[in-house]
Amino acid sequence: MTIYTAKDADPDFVRSKRIAIIGYGNQGHAHALNLRDSGAKHVVIGSRPGASRDKAQADGFPVLSNAEAVQHADIVVLGLPDETMPGIYAADLAPGMLKNAALVFIHGFALHFGFIRPREDLDVIMVAPAGPGRALRENYVNGDGYIGLFAVQRDVTGTAKKLALSYGAAIGCGAGLIETTFAEETETDLFGEQTVLCGGSAELARAAFDTLVEAGYAPELAYFECLHQLKLLVDLMHTRGPAGMYKAISNTAEYGAYRTGPRVIDSHVREEMKRVLADIRSGKFAKEWMDENARGQTQFRKMREIAAAHPIESVGERLRRLMPWLKR
Repeated sequence: MTIYTAKDADPDFVRSKRIAIIGYGNQGHAHALNLRDSGAKHVVIGSRPGASRDKAQADGFPVLSNAEAVQHADIVVLGLPDETMPGIYAADLAPGMLKNAALVFIHGFALHFGFIRPREDLDVIMVAPAGPGRALRENYVNGDGYIGLFAVQRDVTGTAKKLALSYGAAIGCGAGLIETTFAEETETDLFGEQTVLCGGSAELARAAFDTLVEAGYAPELAYFECLHQLKLLVDLMHTRGPAGMYKAISNTAEYGAYRTGPRVIDSHVREEMKRVLADIRSGKFAKEWMDENARGQTQFRKMREIAAAHPIESVGERLRRLMPWLKR
């Protein structure tokens, strides 16, 4: 795997381009602001009426309809949710994009699973910061830089990789740009979200909370022990790795981790993880998600309601009111 930095990028290459960012949400706003601060003078936002359109205007960007934004753009950046991206591309973008323009994905889902099939005359690349837009923007402002992934799916012009590196550096990922593929980025991203980052960690915290409460312990103590302190340990792993985290905790906690961790994350869990990965790689999960959106997200909304109704939420909300520093 090859890793590039800002030294490998031509900063002037992206500055001379006309850039249309479609969507001004989590990633789109950070890309737009960082590009402008990096010297890109021709950045417009494509957006439909709503809060994100108002925010883009308040930040000083020209805001056009999606179709108008791409008419003169050399680079079109898809800063849209996975589920809405295919329809907007087909209806608003594909008909009016310039020949030999670059279509830039921030996440590979829609292209990798075939929900978008870009016009044959377009360069197709991906530049994906390894984290949320807010963190990307904060690190750009404080000068730390960020890590990102990039991939070239199609190079019509012969300059797609040059553009990917220049764009990646301009949005603040010059600390490390890791070359990958759409397939690898998409499948590992979905797997990590589902098994650890969003699915596994939240379910583990709820299960541990339930176990203590059902055994007669106070919900408040269960919340602190099974959720609140999780951030402290994740921060240690984030900066030092698991081994570094173990060095920072008590010997009792470390011994308990070695003894009990494999009992909870046992062979059954590992086999289930393999099945989850198989569902992702085969496209089964992607099809289910897009079908769910076609049905109006009925089941998804029910899942959201059930999760929000779990007792850990009301206990946590009450306790977090005692900790105003968390909002800072």
